Amino acid sequence: MSKKIAFQATIFQDIIQKLGLIDTFKGGWNLIENKEKRYLKELREIATIQSIGSSTRIEGATLTDDEVKQLLKSVKISKLDKREEQEVVGYYEALELILEHYDDIDLSERYLHQLHSVLLKYSSKDQRHKGQYKNLSNQVVANYPDGKQKVIFRTTEPHLTAKEMHDLIVWTNQQLEEKKLHPILITSVFVYEFLSIHPYQDGNGRLSRLLTTFLLLKQDYNFIEYVSFEHVIENRKDMYYRVLMETQKHRGSDDEILDRWVIFFLDCLIDLTNKLTVKYDTYNSLKSNTNDRQKQVLTYINQHKTIQIKDLEENLSNYSRNTLKKDLRYLVQEGFILTTGSGRGVRYHAKE
Repeated sequence: MSKKIAFQATIFQDIIQKLGLIDTFKGGWNLIENKEKRYLKELREIATIQSIGSSTRIEGATLTDDEVKQLLKSVKISKLDKREEQEVVGYYEALELILEHYDDIDLSERYLHQLHSVLLKYSSKDQRHKGQYKNLSNQVVANYPDGKQKVIFRTTEPHLTAKEMHDLIVWTNQQLEEKKLHPILITSVFVYEFLSIHPYQDGNGRLSRLLTTFLLLKQDYNFIEYVSFEHVIENRKDMYYRVLMETQKHRGSDDEILDRWVIFFLDCLIDLTNKLTVKYDTYNSLKSNTNDRQKQVLTYINQHKTIQIKDLEENLSNYSRNTLKKDLRYLVQEGFILTTGSGRGVRYHAKE
């Protein structure tokens, strides 16, 4: 594994700088975490919905974040007939398991199998192979909204999968214990290797993103639960697949250097910390410059991403249309939200 992270000096310096930015943010965020419990609960709820929606859409699902939220509010487990609904509920339960119990769980084959079983718990076509390594060859395929698929790379053959996964888990735990390498670097290598092996028949992409959250939480990067890493990946989906493909084409050779993948992974985390900074700065500004009603309006917009005035009228029915219009104008003027269109077609958008 050491050959894969034998980076050139300039690349190594770039990686060190990016890791420094993330660690600096981590230190500041830990202070925030101790005094903003109520606000962080709201952030986590929003991030959870975004994570579920984004991670399942990366794999070809079509449900919007709002549809995901409504599904989870009204879900009747026995009536999950559509595959994308099955995937959403499975992802939700797997993510909640990680968020609630990561501190009590170790990185092991037993736990990976358990998490994979939860992920595919409701997927009717996956019941035979959930929670066990693949027995048929598979490949990484990119799914696009127009229905097209593109093969990204071939993966480890079934008869080699168990050994490669065993070796990867041993290496990762050993490196995290020895602390000679930065934990985020170790995490990025684990995720790349996991995707390259593609150990399960299905669900590998979703599971890799869940394991990213798990490993970062284990190393006290707690900010990962308050803003969606999956959402960042979805916004960079083309680059995500391109970097994987260009790195993995050298699989098994001396040219398989993980510099581009590690830099991509770090850039995604930096983007995530920037988004969280904006959210927190907006929250602080909101606390001092708005009343309770305007806070309700902004919370609703942040949850639903894009709304019209009629949506507010239906959901904040205690207030008149004119009052809500004034609040919207104020929130736009102060830069809390964005607006598009005009007249009856005007829409209000949450800022990322």
